[in-house]
Amino acid sequence: MKLTDFKALTFDCYGTLIDWESGMFEGLKPLTSRVSPAPTRNQVLEAHARHESAQQLQTPYMRYSDLLAIVYKRLGEEWGVPASWEECMTYGQSVKNWPAFTDSAGALQYLKRHYKLVILSNVDNVSFAASNKRLEVEFDAIYAAEDIGAYKPADKNFDYMIEKLAKLGIQKHEILHTAESMFHDHAPANKHGLASCWIYRRYDQEGFGATMHPGDMPKYDFRFNSMADLAKAHQEALRAG
Repeated sequence: MKLTDFKALTFDCYGTLIDWESGMFEGLKPLTSRVSPAPTRNQVLEAHARHESAQQLQTPYMRYSDLLAIVYKRLGEEWGVPASWEECMTYGQSVKNWPAFTDSAGALQYLKRHYKLVILSNVDNVSFAASNKRLEVEFDAIYAAEDIGAYKPADKNFDYMIEKLAKLGIQKHEILHTAESMFHDHAPANKHGLASCWIYRRYDQEGFGATMHPGDMPKYDFRFNSMADLAKAHQEALRAG
């Protein structure tokens, strides 16, 4: 299997292209600054993952910005520092402030010359529109949780994406699902028979951060520590023929 075997790269966005962990940690500071003793960055991210995943299961049709507000409320209750609903809503709207990884835009612009680029993300469309500006590329399709009525790792998200891409002339064996999260992306990609590429953004950190532990580690077909490394490997694959 080679990187040049595929027609489309389907991307998770948050954690892969957008540095959601830094965005979350910054957005939660009004809450975490009132917690004593102060939780570590990983403790904050892991707590967020627990509440986010639980809420996504409970309310799969809820817009992500509204869901984040609920997560903020639950975190405040867990840490004994309840927050006003206004503060919760401010956090819910914070996705627009989450930064892109520094290599994302350049790598996407290069890859756009060789693949169809597609987003499959646990997000609402308004929030993603702000992130898309940071990524500086026009995606060929954007499949948001808001469109589907479910959050990854639900089967519904991947069924939807595979069906829609088939109507665009892209078959399942021509898709390389590209993502950081083992829980949200690689495990369901395995289940749906998709090749996958792990962008291991947390290669120098312990644990799974803002994503849940996947249980048994899923398999993947390619692994890179950054989008820049993926673009470089594609260039090398082209030279190798």
